[in-house]
Amino acid sequence: MNAGIIGCGKIAQVRHIPEYEANPYARPYGFYDVNQARAEEIAEKCGGKAYDSYEEMLADPAIDAVSVCAANSAHAKIAIKALKAGKHVLCEKPMAVTLAECEAMAEAAEETGKILMIDQNQRLAKAHAEAKRMIDEGVIGEIVTFRTTFGHGGPETWSIDPGKNTWFFDKKIAAMGAMADLGIHKTDLIQFLTSQQVVETTARLLTLDKRDGEGNLIGVDDNAFCIYRLSGGAVGTMTASWTHYGAEDNSTVLYGTKGIMRIYDDPAHSIVVTAADGTRKEYDTDAIQTNDNQTSSGIIDLFVDCVREEREPEISGASVLQAMRAVFASIESSEKGCRVLINHKK
Repeated sequence: MNAGIIGCGKIAQVRHIPEYEANPYARPYGFYDVNQARAEEIAEKCGGKAYDSYEEMLADPAIDAVSVCAANSAHAKIAIKALKAGKHVLCEKPMAVTLAECEAMAEAAEETGKILMIDQNQRLAKAHAEAKRMIDEGVIGEIVTFRTTFGHGGPETWSIDPGKNTWFFDKKIAAMGAMADLGIHKTDLIQFLTSQQVVETTARLLTLDKRDGEGNLIGVDDNAFCIYRLSGGAVGTMTASWTHYGAEDNSTVLYGTKGIMRIYDDPAHSIVVTAADGTRKEYDTDAIQTNDNQTSSGIIDLFVDCVREEREPEISGASVLQAMRAVFASIESSEKGCRVLINHKK
């Protein structure tokens, strides 16, 4: 499978390109970036082809599928054009910057019969997959409350063009901040783990500390605090932050009627379950990925398998709409200062 990379920044270089190279059924073949020299350099290194525009790449019958790794505001436009050009699409998160765009992407996939998959890779982390299995088996009973967190020191050290003027801080390009960068991961994850939907949110999105190169507070949120109510009745918190200036936090804790489950919360064990009687069991599956410790996400392998087998991916665009609705409802909640109900029947 010849894959095209649209946007050759950091996420493409540390995840998409090397994971395509490691897959026996695919190769990174086409490259486009607004920085043409960057695309040409990577194409030469990988033995592929650099294109002058992504439209030129989409018109090439040699390209079977594309990874959309461009800035947030370009996701929908590129993904929809790619689907209509007959290409399968793996799109980085957040899916898009408006709910209408997200829905249009899912509709384009359905109309064209092509695969649209979103990089919600936390569903594939081994501890999360094992935790879901145990939750489904009733190990901690019914979920009553939860807290899930994703926080690190911010994208200015992660971006391909690091510094205070990174595109992540530009509202015109990124549209959203920590909520879309990190909050979408944990919103999608809590629905995956519990097999429930977020049906109500009360949220505050704030810009507390991050400043641009001129010393002004950035135009997007650097922290998001959400209280979610799930369709099964559980209530809990989702926190996303770019101001965790220390060890990265990617933990989830679920409080059930029969015990407590901690996922990536204990530094020594990926899952810890404490039963109501105090009995403690520890499970060692893997260590969560961090910006400083990148391991294979499994996303590319899953995408390639779905293309080869012509099957709908578990992390389809349609499935991620539920989490995106919660994200946009949280933004609305913060702007209006009230709780917002979420309609998943649209």
